[in-house]
Amino acid sequence: MDFQLTSEQSMIRDTAREFARREVLPKAAEIDREHRFPADIVAKMGALGLMGVMVPAEWQGAGMDAVSYAVAVEEISRACASTGVIMSVNNSLACAPLLAYGTEAQKRAWLPDLAAGRKLGCFALSEPEAGSDPRALKTMAVRSGDEFVVNGTKNFITNGPHADLMILFASTDPSAGAKGLSALLVDMHSPGIKVGPADMKMGIRGAASAQIFFTDCRVPADCVLGTVNRGYKIALSSLDGGRIGIAAQAIGIARAAFEEATRYSLERKTFGHPIAEHQAIQFKLADMSTEINAARGLLMRAAAKKDAGGRYTTEAAMAKLMASEVANRAAKEAVQVFGGYGYLADFPVERHYRDAKVTEIYEGTSEIQRMVIARNVLEA
Repeated sequence: MDFQLTSEQSMIRDTAREFARREVLPKAAEIDREHRFPADIVAKMGALGLMGVMVPAEWQGAGMDAVSYAVAVEEISRACASTGVIMSVNNSLACAPLLAYGTEAQKRAWLPDLAAGRKLGCFALSEPEAGSDPRALKTMAVRSGDEFVVNGTKNFITNGPHADLMILFASTDPSAGAKGLSALLVDMHSPGIKVGPADMKMGIRGAASAQIFFTDCRVPADCVLGTVNRGYKIALSSLDGGRIGIAAQAIGIARAAFEEATRYSLERKTFGHPIAEHQAIQFKLADMSTEINAARGLLMRAAAKKDAGGRYTTEAAMAKLMASEVANRAAKEAVQVFGGYGYLADFPVERHYRDAKVTEIYEGTSEIQRMVIARNVLEA
């Protein structure tokens, strides 16, 4: 498969790279240190079309493809992983399901503002006792006339403290298990919604997440996304696209760690020579570069298959699995290349090390990715 970027794909990559260099990278350490949501950067990304890369121009998006989206997320995440995942969630888990399953009225109400960065979306599947197993969801949406009354708690909701729209997954038929889930478009400013304190996290500290509590929250029945009791399919298809975004984020983190380690190895001297001349360092850099390029190949394969309109569940799982594990190895080795300085917050590899870990956890742990891959391999 030829992964040569088209002129349009190269343009969005270069646009994202220059924006990241000029606007994001200088603020990344401060965003992390202050646990600060980068609202100014998000607004500027919206103006560039980066908050709705795959949304058609008629809905104020960039009208680009999944490959363009992947390369743009990588560039933003290379500068700041927090900003990268904010962008990824809005694109993959808010705009994409709305575009795929929403009615014209639903799209008209939300897509232009989401794609332009004027509003922000979040995706609420996980709960305190239901992460990788959606069948265990306890949040209920009970029909009452022309509304659903929602009660329950959602966990680890990225963008939640700042979101305007939530794509909420709740049980509308408890007797049917996963087949009784529905997806609801919930205005986050509705009565009956309480956002808990922002999670105090090891990494991606600028991408605020929190528990969200629903107490007799009334959601109009015309806010069902797709059809009632068909939310599980929407969740799974959304996560396939989301895994492309997280794979791209992970590659961006890995690249940042690798580039910092390479630069430092040429500057730092021991025994009168740059440490880049030592074979032990060279081998680390060689492994990092090889693994990053291999992970990017899997990412491009998944994105290209999505663009072709085929089922890409396995490819997305493979890309997310490998990219997240490569990010963790690259960040770990970058800290080792820096030695004692790598352990200090004064240097960016310490942040990359902390940021990398969550890519093996959210939007499906590495263990879940292996289950998905194995199931599809055995069914082939």
